[in-house]
Amino acid sequence: MAAALSSGVRVDGSSSDSTIPLLTPYKMGDFHLAHRIVLAPLTRNRSYNNVPQPHAAVYYSQRATKGGLLITEATGVSDTAQGYPETPGIWTKEHVEAWKPIVDAVHDKGGIFFVQLWHVGRVSTYGMQPNGQWPISSTDKGVTPGLDGGDWSPPRRLRLDEIPGIVNDFRLAAKNAIEAGFDGVEIHGANGYIIEQFLKDQVNDRTDQYGGSMENRARFALEIVEAIVNEIGSNRVGMRLSPYSDFMESIDSNPDALGLYMANALNEFDLLYLHVIEPRVAGARVVEGAEDEVPHKLLPIRKAFKNTFIAAGAYNRSTGNRAIADNYTDLIAYGRLFLANPDLPKRYEIDSALNKYDRSTFYTPDPVIGYTDYPFLE
Repeated sequence: MAAALSSGVRVDGSSSDSTIPLLTPYKMGDFHLAHRIVLAPLTRNRSYNNVPQPHAAVYYSQRATKGGLLITEATGVSDTAQGYPETPGIWTKEHVEAWKPIVDAVHDKGGIFFVQLWHVGRVSTYGMQPNGQWPISSTDKGVTPGLDGGDWSPPRRLRLDEIPGIVNDFRLAAKNAIEAGFDGVEIHGANGYIIEQFLKDQVNDRTDQYGGSMENRARFALEIVEAIVNEIGSNRVGMRLSPYSDFMESIDSNPDALGLYMANALNEFDLLYLHVIEPRVAGARVVEGAEDEVPHKLLPIRKAFKNTFIAAGAYNRSTGNRAIADNYTDLIAYGRLFLANPDLPKRYEIDSALNKYDRSTFYTPDPVIGYTDYPFLE
């Protein structure tokens, strides 16, 4: 764990010696980062028929800086992984080839690019599944229809003999990611999707070796981690968790213990980084007033995890600078603000005004509006 920055930091997040904590360099494994600002994974629903499009090269390269870390939108590992329209995949040769120019565009700007590997599990519908089949999950308990605007279909509980196949889908997707040129992968273990459906005790009602105790509930996640680490190396693998989230009715009765258990278990694989969502992000909502608070809830998880720690959730410039200066986290992932400000690191450097994001265009299919048309400072 890196030592706290020595420079004094004022309440507004600025520092007494003009050093801006968010803009200090950091070494993440073999990667030399020029600053601590990370593009968070953001679903944008603009990958038609699950194929990444040329406009994604514009979008990501706009937000790329030399030595800056970008994480892609959640990207499906198989044809059963889909739950939302026009989200990208990385399970076919066509997907790999479509990602290559997007990765090249980021690398041409000197950026470091990871792909987030995703399976939605029960957060799906018959219409999104191959041959109209039931979505798969740890359970046969479904998400309440209409929640978050989706008419979610009842899931089917995975049989024991099927689980290795899902683990292998993640492994193959990681292999494809490296073939596409990505620097690494982030395993999506957050936000109520399939990994959380195994991890959290209010969803997982299994009575076999994948249910019951925390060790059993974490087994699926850790088998995925192990498979991917064995395939591409631990120095290319991170994981995202949201133990405190209730998104898609995915809740755990003891999130503190779950977060600590996972941090310690991931240490055994020498994972490159752990990316955790703050509890002030309640599902898809931010707790009122939380953006002006300096958080502290993730500190035990941060202290337990040996390697790079990324915090995410309702950070602004002030709280981001304070969190870095206080050694609360190594890096901070920004979502909505980075979406609306492709030059966010520059704006934070000079403390300029920010573009306002337009929530109505977050998930629309237009290849330009609300996607690549947010203005730069210059």
